[in-house]
Amino acid sequence: MALNTTKLAPVKVSRLFTVKKLSWLLIVIATVAAISAAYNFNRIRQIDAFNAAISEGKAPKTDVQSFQAKFATAYWLAQNERYKEATLLFNKALNGANVEQKAAIQYNLGNIFFKRGLIINGTSMTVRDEAEYLFRQAKTAYQQSLRLDQSNWGARHNLDRLLTMLPGTPTPGVGESDTPGLIMGNIPVGLP
Repeated sequence: MALNTTKLAPVKVSRLFTVKKLSWLLIVIATVAAISAAYNFNRIRQIDAFNAAISEGKAPKTDVQSFQAKFATAYWLAQNERYKEATLLFNKALNGANVEQKAAIQYNLGNIFFKRGLIINGTSMTVRDEAEYLFRQAKTAYQQSLRLDQSNWGARHNLDRLLTMLPGTPTPGVGESDTPGLIMGNIPVGLP
């Protein structure tokens, strides 16, 4: 086997970095930086306009289909006691939301049901049928929020408050019911 004894010619650094090449490289970098700065400046203005529109309750002109736009609009509707519209928009925002966003939506849905139940219930701690239904919906939403994000102390607090307002769950077959069908609902009568 023969060894290759040819030597490589040394590369001159001065040929790689000429003034002309460095000038063009710096011009390209400056152009890219200027375009990036202009884009970021425009994006910041869009975000400021988005936040101003949402805080005033107006429809934003940019990012209309984003999760943030749907969530902020639904939240604004709930704050202005337009609960049915807010509930629909929160439910629509669940599609495509990540786990943390779903937990926030469930928490806000629980708050809506809780507020509506309190409005119907009034100052009396006895729960009427519609108020009880809304309280149970709130309970379900808070529990779902906690399943998705166990660190949500607001949901824990509201769930605890809600549980003290709800009547106890009746035991099947015990109470005012004369029909024992609740205890053995699927067992035919007369079989051993």
